[in-house]
Amino acid sequence: MIGNDVVDLALARIESNWKRQGYLDKIFTPKEQLLISTAENSDIMVWNLWSRKEAAYKIYNRATGIRGYFPLKLECTYENRNIGSVLCNGYTYYTKTEIIQDKIHTIAVTDKMDLNFVLELGPTVKIIKKKGVPFLVEGKKNSLNLVSLSHHGRYSTMVRLKQ
Repeated sequence: MIGNDVVDLALARIESNWKRQGYLDKIFTPKEQLLISTAENSDIMVWNLWSRKEAAYKIYNRATGIRGYFPLKLECTYENRNIGSVLCNGYTYYTKTEIIQDKIHTIAVTDKMDLNFVLELGPTVKIIKKKGVPFLVEGKKNSLNLVSLSHHGRYSTMVRLKQ
């Protein structure tokens, strides 16, 4: 399975005041807060970790059918600014994050090897949603393949795993 998230950093700076008292305690574990407080750029670290949690949550929701807002149950293991994993209720999701100018984009997968088989799709592909989950419609038989959509501010992304 695959999930992805994108953050428009310019919009995040305007819409979110993550420095207000108590904000980090509601979203990030003590380990993650330590990463934020010791980071060279705390803004980037906040949105890097948030993007990883969101991408992993999309897979968790699809796999379990559990919906909700529980960011503290999703804990990031941070290898470096691009690679890590997210743990949630016994599941592990592997993440790859790119930071390009004012955009953070994270892809999460259930099998680490799948990070090598991610295909970014263009905006013109045909998708349908079933129970809120997006699928790519492909081929003459209109086969359905799972995709992950994300958008924030000026950016939108759609990804899937290569077959």
